[in-house]
Amino acid sequence: MRFSPELECGRLLRRYKRFLADIELANGEQITIHCPNTGSMLNCMVEGGQVWFSRSNDPKRKLPGTWEISETPQGRLACVNTGRANALVEEALLAGRIAELAGFTGLKREVPYGEERSRIDFRLDFDQGPAYVEVKSVTLGFPGSTVAAFPDAVTQRGAKHLRELAALARQGVRAVQLYCVNLSGIDAVRPAQEIDAAYAAALRAAVADGVEVLAYGTRIDAEEVIIDRALPVLLTP
Repeated sequence: MRFSPELECGRLLRRYKRFLADIELANGEQITIHCPNTGSMLNCMVEGGQVWFSRSNDPKRKLPGTWEISETPQGRLACVNTGRANALVEEALLAGRIAELAGFTGLKREVPYGEERSRIDFRLDFDQGPAYVEVKSVTLGFPGSTVAAFPDAVTQRGAKHLRELAALARQGVRAVQLYCVNLSGIDAVRPAQEIDAAYAAALRAAVADGVEVLAYGTRIDAEEVIIDRALPVLLTP
């Protein structure tokens, strides 16, 4: 996924009220941009670090730009715009880069399903039946480790999605949890037991019920973000 127009660079001054970030441009100008990430953004931003943002010329917008990429305290790059994850996965699906999900004949987005009234990110149609695919964006890394973790804050919604997938799997329907790892320098993914033990337990229970768990890493720079490799998922604490 290429950024068009090209991203602009600045220096992070602060993130606040969850959805706002103040940055300083190279010419010294300070602006406020939109932060499209509802999580804690733990370990994926540092005051004074570089950020990259897309600028909007829409006169109806209150803020001139959207935060896309962040320099982390560990010197990695994180794509912090969680809205990009589904587009990245769709691009990879259509290009056949996610081997486990190749060969589908139809793709639908945001399909209602489940007893808890959820919407699945993708329903893929295969000759042998559908596959329901839930996507999560992973940006949580740790010093001295190449293993990323999800979530970065307690997520009841994420646990609900796992329950819905598990219910499908028990009915014999293919159900997939796909982690899109939007963080450079990562070799594996794990549930963040220390942050949300209930989510970690729900993930292990879902796997026991037959839910497939996949993870794919990305290559990130200021010009593009692209899914480029499969990663192992480490389920044991």
